[in-house]
Amino acid sequence: MHETHDVQSVTFSGPTLILQVDGKQYKIDIRKQSKRLAKATQQQRENFEVSPAGYGIHWPDVDEDLSIDGLIGVKHAYPLIESKV
Repeated sequence: MHETHDVQSVTFSGPTLILQVDGKQYKIDIRKQSKRLAKATQQQRENFEVSPAGYGIHWPDVDEDLSIDGLIGVKHAYPLIESKV
């Protein structure tokens, strides 16, 4: 299985999500990303699961899923598949 991202840590400081991904640190205002996480308790925020491929993070207590790409603003270029019609 190919890992999309290497997620080293996921922590919160107030409304800021501090994400250590692929050797870089990102500080994200969670209020702009997720109303559910913005309203969640610290305990609910700390209960998360990183997908095995490093694609996203799931918070089961608040039923929220966020992609790492979306959080850090990465867009991948995918090859176009030509249609033979």
